[in-house]
Amino acid sequence: MFEILIYLFENYFDSENCPDSATLTRKLTLAGFGEDEISQILGWLSDHTKHEAGKYPSALSQSKSFRVYSSSELEIIDVESQGFILFLEQAGILNSLQRELLIDRILQMDGSSSCLDKIKLVVMFDLWVQNQLTNHDLIEKLFIASNPRNRH
Repeated sequence: MFEILIYLFENYFDSENCPDSATLTRKLTLAGFGEDEISQILGWLSDHTKHEAGKYPSALSQSKSFRVYSSSELEIIDVESQGFILFLEQAGILNSLQRELLIDRILQMDGSSSCLDKIKLVVMFDLWVQNQLTNHDLIEKLFIASNPRNRH
C-alpha cells in the first residue's frame, strides 16, 4: 500500500483531486499493482473521505490533550515516529482529532511496523486530500525541519 501512496502522490499531487475509483483502479492496474493492493488502497482511501466522523467527538479538534500510546500502538509506532507526530501538533499542522485519525490510518497500513517515511507520506496524503497541502513551506516543514540532521 505504501508504494501505491507514493505513486498517487507523484502522479496526482499537482492536480486538484485523485481520479474516481474506476479510473484509479485501471491506472493502478496498468502501473503494475496487484488486485489485492488496489482493493486495499481503495478501502483506505474510502476511509479518508468518511473521516470516521462518529468515532471521535468533534470537540477533540479543539483539545490540547497529551497522547499516551497503548502497548499495541507502541509495537507499530516507534519513538522517532511518536516524536514526529508531536512535532506536527506543536507546529500547528495537526490538531488532536487529526492526530487520532493519523494514528488510526498508520495502524491500518500493511506491515508490522511503520517507519517515519510512511508516516510523513500519510500526513502529506491526508493534507492533500483535505486541500491543505498548497503551501510548499508546509512540505519543507514535513521533510526538512522535522529531520534533526537538517537543523542548525
